[in-house]
Amino acid sequence: MILKGKKILIAGMSDRRSIGYSIAVEAQKEGAELILTSFGRMMTITQMTAKKLDPVPEILEMDVQKPADIAAAAKAVGERWDRVDGLVHSVAYAPPDALGGNFLNTPWESVATALQVSAFSFKELAAGFLPLMKEHGGSLVTLDFDNSTQAWPKYDWMGVSKAALESVTRYLARDLGRYKIRVNAICAGPLATLAASGIPGFKDFEEVWENRAPLGWSLQDKSPVGRAACALLSDYLTMTTGELLHVDGGYHAMGTELPPTD
Repeated sequence: MILKGKKILIAGMSDRRSIGYSIAVEAQKEGAELILTSFGRMMTITQMTAKKLDPVPEILEMDVQKPADIAAAAKAVGERWDRVDGLVHSVAYAPPDALGGNFLNTPWESVATALQVSAFSFKELAAGFLPLMKEHGGSLVTLDFDNSTQAWPKYDWMGVSKAALESVTRYLARDLGRYKIRVNAICAGPLATLAASGIPGFKDFEEVWENRAPLGWSLQDKSPVGRAACALLSDYLTMTTGELLHVDGGYHAMGTELPPTD
């Protein structure tokens, strides 16, 4: 029960395949009280998914591209809770023409959308909910895919956006440390989510990851990421901030594919 008594906001949970859902499940197991956010057509999916949680969390409307939505959600949370102990940024999106090998031809409008939703929104949420965290500290966690030093096939401007997200994480850690707010990113291996289904050739990652990760890897099992998020949201890692925590079976640390074993 490492999150007992903690009030955690999870922004961006969609269906049961989402990483946000896995974090919600694990956080409730650890004793956290949750509020979720969603918006638009995704709201119906989030509402259906939330019914699988016990207790069923409240869901607030919040489009991270709209500052007024963030302000309204922060106000609504403040009316329900006296504080926020942790915030999970489980938000990412890139238009279809920003993925799939179209890197050189993607227009700025699509790039701007990818950057705003996938990276800039983390800063916007941090600033919007700061009044509910600054008096007592807490933890912000975002979800990453290790992109700062590598270019991945067909990931294109989402890869650039995730690299930007890593940088946003470090700068938020710098500016929020004075309030004892920790800011970290989980660099997860590839997972079969609704968002991933929109990335051409995503399934190609599976065999590559299984062959190279020394601990192995499953595209279906999101619980390791959920548990890692709980650790970062808890009070156990009080001096950890600006960190990119890899939960990828060790893939990132290997130079080549592992040799076959007997």
